[in-house]
Amino acid sequence: MSTRHLIERLEQSGVLSKEEFVELISTSADEDKEYAKQRARDIGDAYFGKKIYVRGLIEFTNYCKNDCLYCGIRRSNGNAERYRLTEEEILSCCEEGEQLGFRTFVLQGGEDAYYTDERMVELIHKIKERHPDCALTLSIGERERESYEKFFRAGADRYLLRHETASDSHYRQLHPSEMSLAHRKNCLRQLKEIGFQTGCGFMVGSPGQTAETLAEDFLFIHELQPEMVGIGPFIPHQDTQFANEAQGALEQTLFLLSLLRIMQKDLLLPATTALATIHPTGREQGILAGANVLMPNLSPVNVRDKYSLYDGKVCTGDEAAECRNCLQRRVEGIGYEIVVERGDHPSRH
Repeated sequence: MSTRHLIERLEQSGVLSKEEFVELISTSADEDKEYAKQRARDIGDAYFGKKIYVRGLIEFTNYCKNDCLYCGIRRSNGNAERYRLTEEEILSCCEEGEQLGFRTFVLQGGEDAYYTDERMVELIHKIKERHPDCALTLSIGERERESYEKFFRAGADRYLLRHETASDSHYRQLHPSEMSLAHRKNCLRQLKEIGFQTGCGFMVGSPGQTAETLAEDFLFIHELQPEMVGIGPFIPHQDTQFANEAQGALEQTLFLLSLLRIMQKDLLLPATTALATIHPTGREQGILAGANVLMPNLSPVNVRDKYSLYDGKVCTGDEAAECRNCLQRRVEGIGYEIVVERGDHPSRH
């Protein structure tokens, strides 16, 4: 039986039961997926027009205290070549980014104890003083509420913290015992309460993932009502115990992107670098499935291959300007346009 009626229900009511999500995710035929893609694109166009927002990604440290089983910068990976960008290098990335038309910078790094609250606050102040018209997103993992409040007061606008899976048992398959899903979800709720535009997200096709765990992801996202959701295919890294696991599938990732757009119509939804890594036109296909954000890399070229969360990451050799121009052409080729705007969530306008 076609699951089209479930897609229609999701569009109308904004949520399904866990059992219905399981059915939708596990039994949809190709024509259902095509229907979801078309609805997602129509909804995205209705809310955002043909605009695609770009965020300049600055991967500023690959030190991490965590030992997540899937991640190439996990603390126990002795093969990782560690680095930290200096404050001058970070500010220089922002300077170049603004000249290239970026109005959002994303500071992303491992959970690095060197970046104390004080250092982060000073960095946020400097970026916002020099680029008052730009938004600043942080993606630096789990901290205490007090730290998040300091970052928000200093001027950070958004915070990305992928929950990775909303199933407790699945979370334990992907993370060491000292990490907890309850704490991660609590961090996300605190970020929302503080006033950040908040982003969560998950890997598609990670070891142990099932239609049931994905249904839990959708229910958690519905409960949290984040402003952003980042999903991308799981890609194995050679220096982890998941090195020989299968990578996540393009088709499944695109279908889930469409369902997210249908469920929460005004989401900021990236077409991720991981999508482009598993398929040459992955980003374009992501946009056509409902995504409306791209996050090209502004990090200095000499450190990009060191920020290796998974194998084979694309654009590690392109200068930021080359990457920006290439993306512009690609996006225009499918009928969309990259805009020079902060690209805040519609609720913040």
